[in-house]
Amino acid sequence: MTTTAHVIKTSMPNPPPSVETLLKTVHAAVEELKGKEITEIDVRGKSSVCDYMVVVSGTSSRHVKSIADEVVRFAKKLDVMPLGVEGEREAEWVLVDLGDVVVHVMLPRVREFYALERLWTVGDQPPEANY
Repeated sequence: MTTTAHVIKTSMPNPPPSVETLLKTVHAAVEELKGKEITEIDVRGKSSVCDYMVVVSGTSSRHVKSIADEVVRFAKKLDVMPLGVEGEREAEWVLVDLGDVVVHVMLPRVREFYALERLWTVGDQPPEANY
């Protein structure tokens, strides 16, 4: 038995917004809904998937989903349709892929467990001297 594939239509305006504009829009959306502990990680040269990751915490599953929805809504104002949104059902960790910027909205316990900030910043700081 075979099933047909679902086609998801995504689009970027031509020309697409600059990464800086996209980041400002993401921050505005997150701040609009009072996201907690906003961290921006520059992953240029570390990942070919995106240039920046934004990690933010929500206070509850409903808050996490609302923040992610607001990021999508603000991106659409720039005519940017997300390439994907994952995790909305459980809403413990919702990922919004905007191309050059990927947004991770997480519950604090999930954020602490996966530690994305540590994962993507390993090697950024000089090693500590052992005296």
